[in-house]
Amino acid sequence: MADEIEVRLPDGSSRRLPGGSTAGDLAASIARGLAKAAVAAVVDGAQTDLTKPLPDGAEVAIVTDSTEEGRAVLRHSTAHVMAQAVCDLFPGAKYAIGPPIEDGFYYDFDLPGGAHFSDDDLSGIEARMREIVGEDQPFVREELSRDEGLATFADQPYKVEIIEGVEEGEGAEGPVVSIYRNLRTNGAGWPDLCRGPHVSSTGRLGSFKLMKVAGAYWRGDEKRPMLQRIYGTAWESDKALAEHLHRLEEAEKRDHRRLGLELDLFHFPPEIGGGLPVFHPKGGLIRKLMEDYSKAEHEAAGYSFVWTPHLSRDTLFKQSGHLDWYAEGMYPAMEMEGQTYYPKPMNCPMHILIYKSRARSYRELPLRLFEFGTVYRFERSGVLHGLTRVRGITQDDSHIFCTPDQLAGELTSLLAFILKVLRDFGLTDFEAELATRPEHKSVGDPADWEVATEALRVALQAADVPYRVAEGEGAFYAPKIDVHIRDAIGRRWQLSTLQVDLQFPQRFDLEFTGADNARHRPYMVHRALFGSVERFLAILIEHYAGALPTWLSPVQAQVLPVRDDHDAYAREVAERLRAARLRVDVEAADEPLGGRIRRAKLEKLPYVLVVGDADVEKGTVGVNPRGGNVERDVPLDDFVTRIQAELK
Repeated sequence: MADEIEVRLPDGSSRRLPGGSTAGDLAASIARGLAKAAVAAVVDGAQTDLTKPLPDGAEVAIVTDSTEEGRAVLRHSTAHVMAQAVCDLFPGAKYAIGPPIEDGFYYDFDLPGGAHFSDDDLSGIEARMREIVGEDQPFVREELSRDEGLATFADQPYKVEIIEGVEEGEGAEGPVVSIYRNLRTNGAGWPDLCRGPHVSSTGRLGSFKLMKVAGAYWRGDEKRPMLQRIYGTAWESDKALAEHLHRLEEAEKRDHRRLGLELDLFHFPPEIGGGLPVFHPKGGLIRKLMEDYSKAEHEAAGYSFVWTPHLSRDTLFKQSGHLDWYAEGMYPAMEMEGQTYYPKPMNCPMHILIYKSRARSYRELPLRLFEFGTVYRFERSGVLHGLTRVRGITQDDSHIFCTPDQLAGELTSLLAFILKVLRDFGLTDFEAELATRPEHKSVGDPADWEVATEALRVALQAADVPYRVAEGEGAFYAPKIDVHIRDAIGRRWQLSTLQVDLQFPQRFDLEFTGADNARHRPYMVHRALFGSVERFLAILIEHYAGALPTWLSPVQAQVLPVRDDHDAYAREVAERLRAARLRVDVEAADEPLGGRIRRAKLEKLPYVLVVGDADVEKGTVGVNPRGGNVERDVPLDDFVTRIQAELK
């Protein structure tokens, strides 16, 4: 071992340390606060434990607990502690996998005799976890041979299956099996199959809470055993945990499934089937308003409107490749008159046929095709979730065909258009991901990938949107930008996508005639702005907690006469508002005013207008705005002017 090593830090500086020093030693040598916050390290691009000695010349970055990467380590380690607690409390339990997930973690178990966890079990498991944390048990990594790994987990069939299947992401990599043991105070070690990294010891944990119990098929396959899944959440501090739990309470209040029923917007009739909603008059009107706005913006931006059918012969999806790589997500085939048809899972192949319907010149490009096209995807019942995961999806789908020298400018324009539309819906907190070419799993010329990726990067920089590069996470046929937003309570939602397709133009032999009178291959860009109308509406409902902006509210004002002898004037007020193209209704005075006002508030109406004796005499209204102060004796024309100005 060298007497001294030198490592490079992310800022480009170097630091010398004694030979055998670990990433934890490095953090302590930089700052006490960094050592306290450290949970893992990235050494030469790979995550590793703080306790592993550093090689000379390594590039090292310390992973801290308040970063997304650091929280994933905390959650993964907490999942191990939970599994250990379950094994202590339920002898004979079989444990499967326990990964970190967004905002938390889970672990899957198979209990003896087919037993099931109850929610009451969670408090006992959590108490045992806190005992394990209090014992400050070290996480000790070991690397075993395959045979040693199989012997270690001989009584754990799910771990044996992972090892035999060589699941690298779960601790089995070729002939090497990596495990972690939590060393108890008596020297015994509880083992788990994992590639890590983990925190140094269980004492580093503590800000966690177990949330719920659910069922989950092993490997997501309904033909495999049904396991018991415990979900939990873990954070870097009690304060961060409390903030997360508060967000969950807010999210429950904002749940679009509950609000959709309360506000009479939509429901999912069992007679139709899971994942297939029907929209009631108010919900249908909101959809119309969204679509009308979107169509007007697209028309102004130079898009051409198209329409395509819901079904197609299988030959189209064979040519597009959907039957090769997306068949499991498609509805079953229909046989008619000797032909095989499928409900379309995507609009793009049909838009390509519109492009190919005749010869194209460079003078026609860019050609921007747009459609509100409904597609059908067979989502398994276990993943359906209100409007955010449905089987009938209406996409605001656009496909842009352009020349190579137009690509960068077109992508920049498209991203600016996306952000403008999202802002108009009140969404302003953006992040993005640039997903690049997956190594060894891509089609097309690497040079084309580089051109497309750089054009996407230029678009992001021009939009001044913070982004991260998701190396190797592009589709096999295209790099892409995913635009994410944060809603009113800080949740992150993936929304819009811009994808440069390097596969379809070749599959369908797309061409245009250039200025040189020669044939050239166009670039094709997939662009979904809302993602889907259904999911976007769900996000809006939750973002606004059901109190949609006035322009998007199905009823913008409700007129309440104090007594039934004010009904005639209330109807006059309503007619005046309708003449100003406002959406209004009248709630007759057939019950006490207070009850009608409370009901209007529960319906989250932007304005409640109360009219009584003085209003009939003066031509005024009492204005009770959502979230604002009540105003009396407001001239009706003044209110109309005010609300029209708000809607501009």
